Amino acid sequence: MSTQLSIANFNFQTAGKEVLRIERESLEQLDQYINDDFARACEMIYLCQGKVVVMGMGKSGYIGKKIAATFASTGTPAFFVHASEANHGDIGMVDNSDIVLAISNSGESNDILALIPVLKRQHIKLICITSRVNSAMGRLADVNLCIKVLQEACPLGLTPTSSTTATLVMGDALAVALLEARGFTTEDFALSHPGGALGRKLLLHVSDIMHSGNEIPHVTRDASLRDALLEVTRKNLGMTVIVDDLMKIEGIFTDGDLRRVFDMGIDFRNATISEVMTHGGIRIRPNVLAVDALNLMQKKNITTLLVADDYRLLGVVHMHDLLRAGVI
Repeated sequence: MSTQLSIANFNFQTAGKEVLRIERESLEQLDQYINDDFARACEMIYLCQGKVVVMGMGKSGYIGKKIAATFASTGTPAFFVHASEANHGDIGMVDNSDIVLAISNSGESNDILALIPVLKRQHIKLICITSRVNSAMGRLADVNLCIKVLQEACPLGLTPTSSTTATLVMGDALAVALLEARGFTTEDFALSHPGGALGRKLLLHVSDIMHSGNEIPHVTRDASLRDALLEVTRKNLGMTVIVDDLMKIEGIFTDGDLRRVFDMGIDFRNATISEVMTHGGIRIRPNVLAVDALNLMQKKNITTLLVADDYRLLGVVHMHDLLRAGVI
């Protein structure tokens, strides 16, 4: 650096706000480019039988990766290929059922221009995002989306700032327009985000996390209170279900019930579980979303739900199961 300003004399807030002003104004004028070319690009991608292959170099490449990721997560199959790598073999990832979305602010990227004859020979559709309609890429594209900005936020006018922001926003506009056209739903979004909190809440059902088979704490109504307490201890869920021989639910006995039994002065040696159980029990069906089970537990202020098909016991789900599954 040839000169350095004294930090005491430099206003970082003013500089930051100036960047926001310039980029905000650049985005405001981007509206004019949501035009017939934009609609044609959306139609091409919507009708595409393959994938959208996003290409770019440098800063445009970084933006391209984000655009490809946004497409892929919102119902438009897409991936990113670095233009330089495409010139050295990775173009083999693209076939004539795909569409290439190439990004270059100048529209004169040599790496991308070198690929265009190959794309044309294979009859692969090409959408370009550039700031110059009459650039080499703009002229060769099937559709060119213009992202021309008034100025870069960089005071030197060199660092891609406003232009990369405009490119990113144009990519978002494409992805969201296609999302709406496809009728993409919250459930569809969850399928592409199974590792996220939303995915777990929308994809995980009670049947996926419930205790079943021998893991279910249960005794019959003629079991002694002592045997029921042993079952509570063995299965470590803080409760046991009381069922008949066909696993029809008759009642439930929890740690909370045990505390009440102490206050009642019950003869532990001779009492049967049917004398102290709570009849019925709050239940839920196995095909219900786990998040709905959580909501029911919170509403009823309980930590355990019985999973049942009508009155037949199928499993038990505990608040800890929801916690381990990441639903909470």
